[in-house]
Amino acid sequence: MAVKWIEALTGSLEQKKQYKQSMARVEALPEPYRAAAKAFNRYFLYYAGVTDGDTLVTMIGDHADLWERAAVDGTPVRAIVGDDPVEFAEEFARAYSGTQWIDKERKRLTDAIDQATAAEA
Repeated sequence: MAVKWIEALTGSLEQKKQYKQSMARVEALPEPYRAAAKAFNRYFLYYAGVTDGDTLVTMIGDHADLWERAAVDGTPVRAIVGDDPVEFAEEFARAYSGTQWIDKERKRLTDAIDQATAAEA
């Protein structure tokens, strides 16, 4: 019972555990993979705007998988991200098109305009 109450306030404890595990995997990477992965994770949190916990946890986990595989194979960072790291990050994030924070605001705006113009119809 207490777990449900806590999760209602803070979100899924399992998702938090998975997120922390993925971040620990990134911290364990050798350089330069760790620095690159950390930089992309920071960018994802700003750019992706994902509010769905399952989507975010999956994206961060898959991202950790990518860098772990690159480290094992010895793939150069630039061979993965190309010449434009921003393009790489945004394309990667687009593959995880879960609910974004802006979706709620788009709906709120549309509803407000519908209500404001209802009397005009």
